[in-house]
Amino acid sequence: MAQLLVLSASAEQQVMPALGLLSHRVRQIPAEPASLVNAPAADLIFLDARRDLAGAKSLAKILHTTGLSAPLILIVTEGGLAAINAEWKATDIILETAGPAEIDARIRLALSRNLESERSEKIHASGVVIDEASYSAKVSGRTLDLTFKEFELLRFLAQHPGRVFTREQLLSEVWGYDYFGGTRTVDVHIRRLRAKLEELDSLIGTVRNVGYRFNTEPDNEFSEANY
Repeated sequence: MAQLLVLSASAEQQVMPALGLLSHRVRQIPAEPASLVNAPAADLIFLDARRDLAGAKSLAKILHTTGLSAPLILIVTEGGLAAINAEWKATDIILETAGPAEIDARIRLALSRNLESERSEKIHASGVVIDEASYSAKVSGRTLDLTFKEFELLRFLAQHPGRVFTREQLLSEVWGYDYFGGTRTVDVHIRRLRAKLEELDSLIGTVRNVGYRFNTEPDNEFSEANY
């Protein structure tokens, strides 16, 4: 059962009566920018584009400008299909006459595609979740306060678990070929990164006389004492 939000200028009546026959939780609010400020959380959004295509398209753009993460399905009439294109950035479209079985199927497909997309933008590695879309990382739900280079370093190592990289390789991959600083920069960032990982600091292992690697599991052998 999903939490659905319907945006419609006809807030006083159901946009798709068949939607009410399903077990999903449905909230309907006016299709106005002001309504989005306090809009309830939703797993999926239906946007009513049956009557005012221009207004609906404008609202769709506002939704994406504000960082919409939920799938967006446009409700259209047969005649409105010709006006829909990639500029709307919609996940899917559906006719207002659709029956409950079709509506439910489109909801399931949209939610599953959205979940796959979110997973592809996140790296799950040994208790660390790295979100490439928002440039953030979490450990056990705790957001790490990382600088840009610390995030890039953590992401690069986590993308290659178990592989050992020399300091020179990390400088090249994370800082770029045009960086003129010394390899000591890598050591400093590794130390700071370990401190912020706290109890999972040993995920970043030191291979003596070689460099660093991301361990698939925390290992006391590669603690800060071996730095």
